[in-house]
Amino acid sequence: MWIVIVLVVVLALIAMFVIGMYNNLVTLKMRVKNAWAQIDTQLKRRFDLIPNLVETVKGYAAHEQDTLEKVIAARNNYASASSVEDKAAANNALSQTLKSIFALSESYPDLKANQNFMALQTELTGTEDKITYSRQFYNDTVQMYNTAIMRFPANLIAGMFGYTEEPFFQIDEAEKEPVKVQF
Repeated sequence: MWIVIVLVVVLALIAMFVIGMYNNLVTLKMRVKNAWAQIDTQLKRRFDLIPNLVETVKGYAAHEQDTLEKVIAARNNYASASSVEDKAAANNALSQTLKSIFALSESYPDLKANQNFMALQTELTGTEDKITYSRQFYNDTVQMYNTAIMRFPANLIAGMFGYTEEPFFQIDEAEKEPVKVQF
């Protein structure tokens, strides 16, 4: 009789252990999703600011159509991206094209003095800072989650319930290059 009680207690402890691990994995997975949603929110904010920026620049730099078209195309590519990897790549391309718009302001002193342009540039700079922070937070969260699903014995539970690694948010090699400042 006492063997049955001990067996039931051991099985209950194992069940609680498995439930605890599973719940921890669920929590970590939800944190990853939340961290991505935070990046997505900031990218959406930038996405919404871009048409205003483009229209402001158009008035001053009508013959710079190629640059403006690249910005619009990069924005549209982001809108059609579906996976984390695709959105990261589209975001990197968008970041590069935005740099070219701000470079245009050096060629057009009136544009630099325009209140709308300055306000949009300030908004975008603040948004870029928030995107950078959100990317860092996402990657930290992904690192915690990926580590958790690789550790023993959680890797057994993760495998049984289909938990797989999440991708890190990575930037293009081009964004790693130093910014060229010319006077």
